[in-house]
Amino acid sequence: MSEHTQTDPHHHDQGLLDRGITRGLIIAIGLTAVTFIAELIGGFWTNSLALLSDAAHVFMDLFALVLSLAAIHLAKFPASDTRTYGWHRAEIFASLINGTTLLLIGFGILSEAWGRLIHPEAVKSKEMFIIAIIGLVMNLVAAGQLHRHSHDDLNVRSAFLHVLGDAIASVGVIIGGIIMLYTEWFVLDALISMAIVLIIGWGAIRILREAGHILLEGVPVHIDINELVGKMRAIAGVNNVHHLHVWSICSHITALSAHIDLAPEYRLRQGEIIGTLEKMLYQDYHITQTTLQGECSSCMTGPVIQQLRHRSRESIDTHNHDHDHNTH
Repeated sequence: MSEHTQTDPHHHDQGLLDRGITRGLIIAIGLTAVTFIAELIGGFWTNSLALLSDAAHVFMDLFALVLSLAAIHLAKFPASDTRTYGWHRAEIFASLINGTTLLLIGFGILSEAWGRLIHPEAVKSKEMFIIAIIGLVMNLVAAGQLHRHSHDDLNVRSAFLHVLGDAIASVGVIIGGIIMLYTEWFVLDALISMAIVLIIGWGAIRILREAGHILLEGVPVHIDINELVGKMRAIAGVNNVHHLHVWSICSHITALSAHIDLAPEYRLRQGEIIGTLEKMLYQDYHITQTTLQGECSSCMTGPVIQQLRHRSRESIDTHNHDHDHNTH
């Protein structure tokens, strides 16, 4: 059996990546804090529910960003005898909390917007417009800091979607401010708030779906199992692949375990073949944690995907006792 971890050659690159993400998050936190204070004060001053809704959204953005930064620091904690994977899953847990809080704040805004829709209230449209412009600029700068790392890190992507959603909401507030300034159609304030809820809800559902997929040990979306198995079988000396499992530990770390049925004439070259498999899995699929077992005589005809089953400790003990009895 071979346990392989691609860490040392890429440790420096990972350190640079983490520092880049941390720097982007700190800048985004500062900008978002300024936006929150401006929109909160401005919302009460102008009596704009849309602005207050955006301020509430920004507060959740701030919470999400701080949570994401904390998750990155938690992921740096070393593995131990009680947490052999370390704290990397903290990033996914943070994404799950972010998505849940987004949904909760969306329901709160929707409830308040419904009341304003039935009983519209006057809004200081000009002031609302100016404050929303300030918020938009801050949001766009913050989103720019996070965008470069949002493609391959779910934790950063959840924070990025918070900020991007708020930028889109700010555009809606700006447009609404202009329209209300010239028409005094104040019911638009409630309608904009409802549109913000749709933005919040869509982003939240995506985050929850992706975080849930990782927590349930789903195969990473960029990996086609059939293609992967085909490439493994194409390696010289590999007859078949059994008991295959592929899962994500966090956004940056993908793991794989499998039993490899080696051709008889290649069994003395097991280490070489497993090394070739590990290299292919890393280069083609960026799988950095591999556990490959060769010459598994008990599963030569086993399935590629092994169904896991619950077994009681008593049944295992009975099996072992029977085995020992038959041996003697």
